[in-house]
Amino acid sequence: MSTPLDWTDASGSSDGLAPSGGPAPPRPNGAAGAHGSDMQALKSRIHRRLLERLNLSSLDTVDRGEAERVIAEVTQELLTWEKFPLNRDEREVLVEQILDEIFGLGPLEPLMQDPDITDILVNSHDQVYVEKGGILYPTDVRFQDDRHLLQVIDRIVSAVGRRIDDSSPMVDARLPNNSRVNAVIPPLAVDGPHMSIRRFRQDTMKGEDLINGGALSQPMLELLSGVVKARLNVLISGGTGAGKTTLLNILSTSIPHNERIITIEDSAELQLQQPHTVRLETRPANIEGRGEVSQRMLVVNALRMRPDRIIVGEVRGPEAVDMLQAMNTGHDGSLTTLHANSPRDALTRLETLVSMANLHLPDKAVRQQIASALDVVIQLSRLPDGSRKVMAISEVVGMEGDVITMQDLFVYERQGLAEDGKVLGRFRPTGVRPSFADKLAARGIDLRGLLFLEAETEPREEVESRW
Repeated sequence: MSTPLDWTDASGSSDGLAPSGGPAPPRPNGAAGAHGSDMQALKSRIHRRLLERLNLSSLDTVDRGEAERVIAEVTQELLTWEKFPLNRDEREVLVEQILDEIFGLGPLEPLMQDPDITDILVNSHDQVYVEKGGILYPTDVRFQDDRHLLQVIDRIVSAVGRRIDDSSPMVDARLPNNSRVNAVIPPLAVDGPHMSIRRFRQDTMKGEDLINGGALSQPMLELLSGVVKARLNVLISGGTGAGKTTLLNILSTSIPHNERIITIEDSAELQLQQPHTVRLETRPANIEGRGEVSQRMLVVNALRMRPDRIIVGEVRGPEAVDMLQAMNTGHDGSLTTLHANSPRDALTRLETLVSMANLHLPDKAVRQQIASALDVVIQLSRLPDGSRKVMAISEVVGMEGDVITMQDLFVYERQGLAEDGKVLGRFRPTGVRPSFADKLAARGIDLRGLLFLEAETEPREEVESRW
């Protein structure tokens, strides 16, 4: 009786061994003389034959446990045929690798199970790096060849309704666990297919995790929590991998649960805990170049959905002008992120993004929109030792002539390097009273004990940060 997972050859036979009429699998020249490369060749050979013989059309009806049982049985038969002994551990590893090829991301699957890895960077089929704690490390993970890597990429993007080929050689996708995938293939990728996977923590981080990790101080967290509760508009600025999305997730926990939140993202990454949340995600154009839904279209549509707050995962184009208009027309308490190197650079970049909308507004009018819309800019940075810090919390004060004025409320002062390469420094309040202090006081938030309290030079009981 056949199981839901049948092993067949091209002619439809189901003998579990060599294809009908075909040659037996090549055998190594004796088990005793086979080492390293012979073992790899054996694993690749059995691996390939199993994948070729698997009835792929039946996988949707089979759970992993049933597949593992059948694959283990047939693997043992093929090993017997090969007359090449593997010990129990090697046999289990071989079966697990095949299961990863069928159900997971192939050689990358073990990396996906490591909670400390935040980025997986596949530069080529034989060069894979990972990021842990903000530092890049090479791995011994390898794909068989470019074709093998392409198969994994295609499996990822096709599972989420995207496509990648010569006519569309670049794609963004999202895995079921919310990890973000970017893939580029030839001709755009000169040296072969490339893939980057940005992973996000499955457990919800809290503000205390950032304090213990040395990312900010207790007074800074209390100030930011008060800013969100008081419905001030916040821009989080920083470079790639600085922790902008993580901080946005944490700050969003201060939003009351009775407010309606609309989130807008290119690839859904935010993990808001409020029950009244509507998540919107952009859509690329189809093969005919039609059907694209941009962030700007989603921002405009969100204004018709009666939001209390609008959260844009990242502004990177003309949607910036619609975001500013929303902030200026009663949607206080909105949050967004942007790539920039300093609070001042963030405002300059925002001005550039507004100009991409081709509204031909005078520079002063754009700056007035920015100054009246934004209240606080939070600057993040990833330092050379891999740690992530809130480098500055700055208030947007207003306009003086044609210039937007800002003032720092908290800054991180670097004080050198320790012998182990760790960056030394401290979080320092500037002592400046923000103009929004009255708004916070009206909501029962007292800043007097925060803005003049010197932070400790070293964060208390600092642990390795994984955000």
